[in-house]
Amino acid sequence: MSFASLGLSDEIVRAVTERGYTVPTPIQMQAIPAVMSGGDLLAGAQTGTGKTAGFVLPILHRLSDSSVKGPSSGRPPIRALILIPTRELAAQVEESVRDYGKHLKLNSMTMIGGVNINPQITKLRSRVDILVATPGRLLDHVQQKTVDLSHVEILVLDEADRMLDMGFIRDIKKILALLPKHRQNLLFSATFSDEIKALADGLLNKPAMIEVARRNATADNVSHKVYPVDRDKKRALLSQLIKQHDWSQVLVFTRTKHGANQLAEHLVKGGIPALAIHGNKSQSARTRALSEFKDGSLRVLVATDIAARGIDVVDLPHVVNFELPNVPEDYVHRIGRTGRAGASGEAVSLVCVDEYKLLADIERLLKRELPEEVVPGFEPDRNAKPEPIQNGRGSTPGGRGQPRGRSSAPRAPSQGRGAAPTREANGNVATPRTPPLHRSGGRHR
Repeated sequence: MSFASLGLSDEIVRAVTERGYTVPTPIQMQAIPAVMSGGDLLAGAQTGTGKTAGFVLPILHRLSDSSVKGPSSGRPPIRALILIPTRELAAQVEESVRDYGKHLKLNSMTMIGGVNINPQITKLRSRVDILVATPGRLLDHVQQKTVDLSHVEILVLDEADRMLDMGFIRDIKKILALLPKHRQNLLFSATFSDEIKALADGLLNKPAMIEVARRNATADNVSHKVYPVDRDKKRALLSQLIKQHDWSQVLVFTRTKHGANQLAEHLVKGGIPALAIHGNKSQSARTRALSEFKDGSLRVLVATDIAARGIDVVDLPHVVNFELPNVPEDYVHRIGRTGRAGASGEAVSLVCVDEYKLLADIERLLKRELPEEVVPGFEPDRNAKPEPIQNGRGSTPGGRGQPRGRSSAPRAPSQGRGAAPTREANGNVATPRTPPLHRSGGRHR
């Protein structure tokens, strides 16, 4: 099947061909006709599946249809609104809009925080057909009355699961209240949690449903490896793995901004070029670090979960969980940055005694046990005592750094891989705090 066979205009097909694409991915084959039909869509698609083109191409086609007339007078309105959770992803999506629409008479812009708002205000005075925005900055413009959303025909919520995790649900509801009631709604999510289903139920009208990958699945061409190690030896082990295996491009995840800074500094002192990327970095610093990482001049990029959303590197070979995520679905998001478009990838996790409950949660989600290897010289201490894990997403419940509805209390390590939690009188779930047993330096199964 070709892009032309999906009914896209010649101008769009030409732009797609110039980008080097000839055959649609599974999500594109299903999403493009669904969006072009004008109905609502609920799509389950992980990163690396080509989902961005899955909604950008049909939106460009629909908005370029000369038979659809806009307002006869006044400034041309914003006709499509694409809401994105992070700045990097917003910039990436808007770049795709420009690339695929370069032979069309449609204009787009990015509206993100972390940069001066005045150039955005100036750009809004000219024609903007497609607006790609993060919720917070969009509401800043709404407050200043510099943006008009009353003529939006198509709304896209991209990475909806991440937006909910980041606490954007209130912002999203405020934005929805500003849009016309009659519009096309497209919701894309890597996972279908209960919160996503509730959002979809309130937003979508008889949507077509697409799910191109197994729910909460990881790519088949990604190999997984767990390295048991004491928490105070993780940095040294990571440095050794990078040097020993000559890893040239490594995306490393930490839970906290402070931890990302410390790890990047440690790697640099050891002669490994590294930079940290997180919410406290300026937008220019984040853009520069990402650019150097993409072109290969930066060997290691250390990121927090939120900052890493939108990082799209062609043929990224290695993703390292320096610390396991507190939410198991985030493991899927993290390693989804490798093994894309048929390329192979490697997902490595450095796991200390504090994190075995988190590892068990991840394996339960994936419905598989992850292979492990103990590196000589880094055998974990059998008598190590687990410590509470700090939640790296912030300590303010309901804030943008904290997933709404989740407790901000640290998760206690369990007694073993499958230890059953107990419910306390206050309704919170408590897990046993006895450290796990080790087998050959590894985990007791």
